[in-house]
Amino acid sequence: MKLFQSYHHFLLLVILLSLTTTSVAVPKYAKTGCKDTCGNVSIPFPFGIGGNCSVNKWYTVECNSSKPYLSALIPHLEVVGVDLENQTVTVNMPAISNCSSQTKSVDLGTTPFMYSKSQNKFVAQGCVLAVMMDNNGSVLTGCYNTSINDTTYVIDRNKCSGISCETTIPHILKSYSMNLMGLKSLGGDAPCGFAHLVDRNSYVEGISSSNYVKTSLLWTLSRHDFDQIRCSDYADAIHFSVKLGNGNSIPSGKCTLSYRYTPTLGNPYLEDGLEGVSISTGVLFLAALTYILYKLIKKTKDRRRRKRFFKRNGGLLLKQQEEADPSLVDQTMLFTSRQLEKATDNFNENRVLGRGGQGTVYKGMLVDGRIVAIKKSKIVDESQLEQFINEVVILSQVNHRNVVKLLGCCLETDVPLLVSEFIPNGTLYDRIHCETDEDPMSLNMRLQIATEVAGALAYLHSATSIPVYHRDIKTTNILLDDKYRAKVSDFGTSRFVSIDQTHLTTLVKGTFGYLDPEYFQSSQFTEKSDVYSFGVVLVELLTGERAISLTRFGENRSLAARFMLAMEEGRVMSIFDGMVIREGTSDELLAVANLAMRCLNFNGKNRPTMKEVAVELETVRTSHIPSAVQTNTKAVTYEHELSMLSYGELTSTILSSDENITQ
Repeated sequence: MKLFQSYHHFLLLVILLSLTTTSVAVPKYAKTGCKDTCGNVSIPFPFGIGGNCSVNKWYTVECNSSKPYLSALIPHLEVVGVDLENQTVTVNMPAISNCSSQTKSVDLGTTPFMYSKSQNKFVAQGCVLAVMMDNNGSVLTGCYNTSINDTTYVIDRNKCSGISCETTIPHILKSYSMNLMGLKSLGGDAPCGFAHLVDRNSYVEGISSSNYVKTSLLWTLSRHDFDQIRCSDYADAIHFSVKLGNGNSIPSGKCTLSYRYTPTLGNPYLEDGLEGVSISTGVLFLAALTYILYKLIKKTKDRRRRKRFFKRNGGLLLKQQEEADPSLVDQTMLFTSRQLEKATDNFNENRVLGRGGQGTVYKGMLVDGRIVAIKKSKIVDESQLEQFINEVVILSQVNHRNVVKLLGCCLETDVPLLVSEFIPNGTLYDRIHCETDEDPMSLNMRLQIATEVAGALAYLHSATSIPVYHRDIKTTNILLDDKYRAKVSDFGTSRFVSIDQTHLTTLVKGTFGYLDPEYFQSSQFTEKSDVYSFGVVLVELLTGERAISLTRFGENRSLAARFMLAMEEGRVMSIFDGMVIREGTSDELLAVANLAMRCLNFNGKNRPTMKEVAVELETVRTSHIPSAVQTNTKAVTYEHELSMLSYGELTSTILSSDENITQ
């Protein structure tokens, strides 16, 4: 009622003050005598329609059949928008769908344009493996979409339609090449699919099925060109450098709005592009009232929206549990959306710790000084809200030194937010696959981490009040603290089972390379499915190789399959990491290898329990002497097996760590 009365009074003021005369200048975008639009696309200076209307030939736009084109580029690229603030021009770029050979992008080498890192995403659609490389052939990033239909991980082309993956590019590019590998090139007969660098906003809006995609190019102004431009009196001329990925930089300039004036229309790159506005006192008063009413309405809407989200995300279910058992819920801290927005600087991109299939994780600092990790889920499944609330309540009570502690949650946002302790030393995946020669990972550290993870899973399976199945054990979900102790994290796909249950029937979820083949076939997840995934992690620790390789084909692409074949052929030492071989004895390494082999057994009933795995690993770890120096005799023993490997086989391409499969 109060809100309605305020709005009624506001309308009366609008009627009275609208009679006040104002004088407002018309905003200007193009040079005098030049057109500023082509079709429905605005073309602001330093771009211009016609040679005399732009700062130089590269910025000249040709208007052909009401469509603007950058005429100096080969091929001519259609302009779909110019952003003066971000200094980008969005163009229609050919989509890449050629799976038969390496395809190169449009080369921007001699132009003032570059492929923007911040405004683009690298996206692959369909059943494809897409790898982006620089001119030297070095891998920049990759994206991988597939599905499997049996224990040998054969690609099922019938389950790939509509799948897409996305990632970022590491730095600004002048050109790149791309390798696409589709089902057709892998022996199938399905169409190839697409891969492209696409403008972020266009990707959010949805990509059409045409042969072109919108891509954002960063544009720069040389010192000579920028000296020809007279920025508006309401704008500042700024000189800066654009850093390239090769260590070089390109000088550029920009006209940016001054703190003295913040208009919403006009062009700061023109001396008369931003005119001042003459306003009467009445209009100033009207503006102030408008702002006050806007803040009042916004505050009311925000409060109602938070209440709606709290109810939708299971807040009422949490209150019901609190009534049933207050001591249980007291340990589950409820954070407000404002607390977490403040902790993450409004979820600033600079605070992102990582992105996964379930959501994005941000680093934050609470008002009491605690550093926390805040996970923002991608979607919310309202049918699973009761399960979600139960998991939050129980996980907040899980207290194990090798499990990331859940501190609480926030239910006031569009998707639930989970708050957990911050673990500083990154993931086990990064420690294994991104280590340097100066800081190798010792065998003792690998055994310690494996033992700690096994102990944590054994605790979740059998020591909690309700057994917890993790369902997505992989090296990216194992964190390392300041003393490099393992912490099992990311329970986004975890499920609880009652004591009398032996399995859980669900939609298949997991990560390609770690997924239990028995679970994939039956959709029945058991504690032994976690054992299989742990077996892959154990093999990663022994070999230093990734669970899935892009440089191999068929069964050799799967690390688990390669390891099992090497065991069967009696040459398993040949695929072990050099540090492991130097520091371990034959008995130690074969004991761990045999344990991994048992974990990877296709029949879940024949796999050990995580408690048995933890005991065996602890035995090996305590018997291992880290300082022991192996003799030359051992080196001779392994010499024949190691000679079977080529260095090319020991390298593998970086994949996005989030290759999730959902059936």
